[in-house]
Amino acid sequence: MAGNSDPLTPRAKLAVTAGKAVAAASRAAGRGSGSVIGGRVALRLDPDLLARLAQNLDVVLVSATNGKTTTTRLIAEALRAAGPVVSNALGANMPAGITSALAGGSDAKFGVIEVDEKYLAGVARDTAPKCIALLNLSRDQLDRAAETRMLAENWREGLSGSKAFIVANCDDPLVVWAASSSPNVIWVAAGQMWKDDAWSCPSCGGVMQRPGDDWFCGECGFRRPQPTWALSGDHVLDPHGSAWPIHLQLPGRANKANAASSAAVAAVFGVPPQVALERMYQVQAVAGRYDVVQFQNRDLRLLLAKNPAGWLETFSLIDPPPAPVILSVNARGADGTDTSWLWDVDYTRLTGHPIFVIGDRKLDLAVRLEVANQHFQVCENLDQAVQMCPPGRIEVIANYTAFQDLRRRVGN
Repeated sequence: MAGNSDPLTPRAKLAVTAGKAVAAASRAAGRGSGSVIGGRVALRLDPDLLARLAQNLDVVLVSATNGKTTTTRLIAEALRAAGPVVSNALGANMPAGITSALAGGSDAKFGVIEVDEKYLAGVARDTAPKCIALLNLSRDQLDRAAETRMLAENWREGLSGSKAFIVANCDDPLVVWAASSSPNVIWVAAGQMWKDDAWSCPSCGGVMQRPGDDWFCGECGFRRPQPTWALSGDHVLDPHGSAWPIHLQLPGRANKANAASSAAVAAVFGVPPQVALERMYQVQAVAGRYDVVQFQNRDLRLLLAKNPAGWLETFSLIDPPPAPVILSVNARGADGTDTSWLWDVDYTRLTGHPIFVIGDRKLDLAVRLEVANQHFQVCENLDQAVQMCPPGRIEVIANYTAFQDLRRRVGN
């Protein structure tokens, strides 16, 4: 449990001070939040700083391909019922960004930390978490991310024998396989809309059978574990069978699933589901996601979708036809430069919507939409697309750097 003794050595204090100074200089120069460069400088001065900063905190790590940032926010809100929280709320989720976030929370009791999938094992080793939430694993950034089965293996090895409570989605076979090496797993039936990365058994490579909501391998017997928490419509079912209503300002089934996992995490720290879920209602938007903004006298709703699983969930959120939709895709370093994932997305779900295409890779997306028999127009930029949109709220869906571009343009 968190105590009050100062865990920081003189060297660590110097590292924190230097990191904050560099971050402040970066912000002053207009180069973003400065959290990553500040964290890098601090870790250079004291390589053990992350472990030192975490040792007086009850730490929760959150990792997944989709939903990390939102779930981190929901858990942080829930745990504030039990004490002060420090969190990397802006999504800087590699060791430097995490170190920077923890350095700003000297009075905190809880550290709620989003972690990039590739760094989970190392950050877990450094921070000795009390709880780790594993939500999903699917293909993402095809040019540089490890294949999903390798990521699951990395998790499985890294978490083997972990003392942490692992809150894991039992509907994702890759997550189950990764979590099964741990002695303390709390299974949550959070659902899985995107199944295309889980047709072969991660344990033996056999073909996965998927009757209804169940799944099992017909060859080695690897199967879906029995959950103790579950998402059921608009309610979370707890281990005692009680149903607690989910009231969120965030839209969609995916966020209800995130809330169910967050409630299970909060319970590990003694926060009851009713209290946890009530506090989650405070979250309106997460780093600009789901925000409705005014631009050129129009209402635009900003939606982030980074990979096929994310696009599938996002399509289920948008207003029904004929709501206009603007799609923006880039392929810069932070997105992954390979856009072949566009062919894994079912764009026929946009039939009936007027579609407008922008972004660095608008022509890649245009070819994909043409093959999907969608009616669309390619535009030079957001301003032109908005001017061409018919009446109604405009749904704007963008991948990672395209989303940052949009936020800058609309002043969000």
